[in-house]
Amino acid sequence: MSDLEDLYREIILDHYRSPRNSGELEPPAHKAEGFNPLCGDEIVVYLLLGDDGTISDIKIGGQGCSISQSSASMMSAAVKGKTPEQARELMTSFKGLMSIAEKGEELAEPTPAEIRELGDLAALRGVVKFPTRIKCATLGWNTLDEALTAVAEGT
Repeated sequence: MSDLEDLYREIILDHYRSPRNSGELEPPAHKAEGFNPLCGDEIVVYLLLGDDGTISDIKIGGQGCSISQSSASMMSAAVKGKTPEQARELMTSFKGLMSIAEKGEELAEPTPAEIRELGDLAALRGVVKFPTRIKCATLGWNTLDEALTAVAEGT
């Protein structure tokens, strides 16, 4: 196993053992719940936008495998302080990384730009070697998408 893979494993385990932004937010925060019926993973996202239109607070909850929980933790840290549009752009980049396995493309080493853009999320790139785990890695993002939609619709 390479040193990079060891580092990625440590990042994933760190987020799993000590999730960032764990907890709940009371209304007027928006809440979305995600569930993966294939494995039983659950993610709850609480989202609050500030007066400036950025994600002023985000909390996550749920239970599941290390991939789903660490990905949700990384996601929450990555989008806090961003606008919904910026959060969706990051979501698109992350899901693009996860789609490599579905296309059968070879996983290249991350570029410096990719590492800067994705931060700790780049550690999840190894998930593409296990296509059944991609749904685990993207569950938090899909749930965030639902929360952002609820914010946009005012529900």
